[in-house]
Amino acid sequence: MRLPRPAAPLWVLLPALVLLPLLLLLPAISHGGGWGLVGDFAAAALRPSLEPLVLGSALEGLAITVAMALLGWAASLGLGLLLGVASSQLVWHTCGGVAWPAQLIRRLLALPRSIHELIWGLALLQLLGLQPLVAVLAIAIPFAALVARVVSDQLDALPVAALEGLRSAGARPAAALLTALGPPLLPQLLSYGGYRLECALRSATLLGVFGLGGLGTELRLTLQSLAFRELWTGLWLLLVAMLLLEQLLGGLRRRWAMPERLNLGRASVGHRGRELLLAGLALIPLLVILGWWIGIAPASDWRWQPLPPLAAADWPAVAALPWARLVGNTVLMTLLAAALAVGLAPLLLLLAQPWGWTRWLLQGLWALGRLWPPPLTALLLLFVLQPGVLTGALALGFHNLGVLGRLLLESNDHGQRGAEQALSCAGTGPRMALLYGRFSGLARPYLAYGAYRTDVILRESVVVGLVGATGLGSQLMEALSAFATDELLALLLAYALLTLVGEELSDRLRRQLRGGARPLSPGPAAATALPLLQG
Repeated sequence: MRLPRPAAPLWVLLPALVLLPLLLLLPAISHGGGWGLVGDFAAAALRPSLEPLVLGSALEGLAITVAMALLGWAASLGLGLLLGVASSQLVWHTCGGVAWPAQLIRRLLALPRSIHELIWGLALLQLLGLQPLVAVLAIAIPFAALVARVVSDQLDALPVAALEGLRSAGARPAAALLTALGPPLLPQLLSYGGYRLECALRSATLLGVFGLGGLGTELRLTLQSLAFRELWTGLWLLLVAMLLLEQLLGGLRRRWAMPERLNLGRASVGHRGRELLLAGLALIPLLVILGWWIGIAPASDWRWQPLPPLAAADWPAVAALPWARLVGNTVLMTLLAAALAVGLAPLLLLLAQPWGWTRWLLQGLWALGRLWPPPLTALLLLFVLQPGVLTGALALGFHNLGVLGRLLLESNDHGQRGAEQALSCAGTGPRMALLYGRFSGLARPYLAYGAYRTDVILRESVVVGLVGATGLGSQLMEALSAFATDELLALLLAYALLTLVGEELSDRLRRQLRGGARPLSPGPAAATALPLLQG
């Protein structure tokens, strides 16, 4: 006897069932001593400090954070594009007739991609000392590997008919590749580049939380000193900066990267090409000025600082670590956070129907989720919860809920409304019309992107582990504090292997979910997800 299977739109709600065990377990790990502080924190959001000294300090920190994000993003985009071309099987096959060098480069790039930028920052901090270059490199190294993966996947997935035609006509390999693959690759590269700039701003804030300068440092200090009004001053400024960045990137994406723009005349396409070239040239002096302003001096920054004497490696002690518990807690925290983020976004959309003030409330909630770094969320939760897997999962889930909620809302707004309108005309309520009329088409691509976010959450699990949660991240912090090089190397290797396994499982699940699914509708957030769903 075959068991009944849920209808397609219900699959997007199934992960929300994790709320049931969470609600049962939360009373056991909660304590009442911090609810007054949480109330003070919430009340301070309505009256942030407007003192000139506080505003000036927050604005300066925000400017430093934006500068570090821009520098790290630009370096990662340039390097990632080169590495992506170098790791493309199509490029190697066209130029040299072999494909194995591309596979080798892809496997080598898997290691820097699997290590979170925070770990890169803390490791480089030990080698280079406290300076802005550390944050820039910490963003550039893993982001370049991520960009390279997307670029190579997109190149290998492009149609090759035009390339083969140019090669048959006698065109050189490099010219044929640029002419045939450059135009179709450009929209995806621009969309994904804009998405990575948003990620770079969040990463720069996160690195500041752990002492690498900028607004993140201000946020953590004000939270630890319970100066909530000063904390919200920085948060509101950061929120304004992120919303302005989203609007700017959305406008540029609509002008340069949306596919329908490429169907215009040749003169229009050439005009936008010149605009892109001028924008790239204008960015170079801006990056130089920003680097000079925050104090990056390559001649002096590359001096390695002496490390304290390292103790002899004690591999038996490393082997005796509770590896099963550390890995198990990390995986459990990742799955709980992913289920919360993936399941709550459509559930909240359904509860908010029909639209009204609830839509603005959801948009504000999701904007705060994207804005608020997970370590600060974990620190705030520690006021009322004990440290552990659930606390870390709630912090990670809230942050990723902001990302997935924005994607789902924009896909809902820009999608085809025929089925939903038909159900509404037939007398179906707004919630059922949304569920069966809109979520039916979005279920597969949304869950595919949720699988990708699970991979991202696994990498991010280290950041909440470093502030008192559990898993490999907490043990990693202890190893960094004690300069236990042997334990640190073993933990980094374990994290890299775990991330690569999660990445492989995520890719397989996404390939299965993509079968027969139409892509997400091209809203600004959905457009950035297309390279991930296709790659």
